[in-house]
Amino acid sequence: MDMREAQDRYPTRIERRPKPFERLDPVVYSQGSTQRDGPLSEAQLRDYDDQGFLFFKSFFSPEEMQGFVDDLQDYDRDTELKKKDQVIIEPHTDEIRSIFAIHELSRRFDRLTRDPRLLDMAHQILGSEVYIHQSRINDKPGFTGTGFNWHSDFETWHSEDGMPQPRCFSVSILLSENNQFNGPLMLIPGSHRWFVPTGGQTPQEHWKSSLKNQTVGVPTPDVLHRLIDKHGLAAPQGPAGSVVIFESNVLHASANNLSPWPRRNLFFVYNSVANQAVDPFCGQPPRPEFAATRGEVEPLRRLQSNAGAQQGQPLAASFKH
Repeated sequence: MDMREAQDRYPTRIERRPKPFERLDPVVYSQGSTQRDGPLSEAQLRDYDDQGFLFFKSFFSPEEMQGFVDDLQDYDRDTELKKKDQVIIEPHTDEIRSIFAIHELSRRFDRLTRDPRLLDMAHQILGSEVYIHQSRINDKPGFTGTGFNWHSDFETWHSEDGMPQPRCFSVSILLSENNQFNGPLMLIPGSHRWFVPTGGQTPQEHWKSSLKNQTVGVPTPDVLHRLIDKHGLAAPQGPAGSVVIFESNVLHASANNLSPWPRRNLFFVYNSVANQAVDPFCGQPPRPEFAATRGEVEPLRRLQSNAGAQQGQPLAASFKH
């Protein structure tokens, strides 16, 4: 066993793949007054701890979301932007699949990362100051938008970015309606409690292919069957402005969009300042900064409280089927 494996608490993509094992770290990190005084109730924190996600229907108003949709439509017409590495184009069309580091493109997106309605939840869950490890928009145009294979974000961020612990979570903000037909996010509730190592070595510059179609870092069908048989599936659906927050290690995926309705979701990845990336555990050079923040980080500072949208009620457990 080499030194990288010896120091790696979550070994994956190595020659002798370990079996899935229980996570070694908490899900909710805050304690005492930090936990009690946060926006999430005790019941909500318990649901997040058990299920690995929460869903807030109509968290933001449609009016608040319209500016972000307008920006995305402008980006789709920007031929120069489409040439940048941070913009991922659908494999068989000229349409945008993902835009990374979206909070650096627009002051509107940057301000949203610091909205107290989101940032206060990040502090409460992670128990520390936070920064953005990654931000992106995933856009699935009607009829042509392709899906995302089953994976754990943490498995990728640990292996390819050098994120030490799963002290991190994603906020997914629905910029368009997510329904049963247009490829909504699917999750395996409770799967965040298990780390699922995957096989195969990480190729050099893997991000160039994986951001279009991930094949390395994907759990086996057998493991997925066992977890789904035990925990079921969840697919939160709601109007624009709804929000899903999900733990970094929960297994998730989404199908192709074969409907006429676009599915546009914005993602902010909040990471603890105590969990900054080190050298990637896969042994390859780090991914570009737009995919994984590695430079000097500054903790996010909250904006003054927004008037307007009221927090919806989380529906985590009710999506099992």
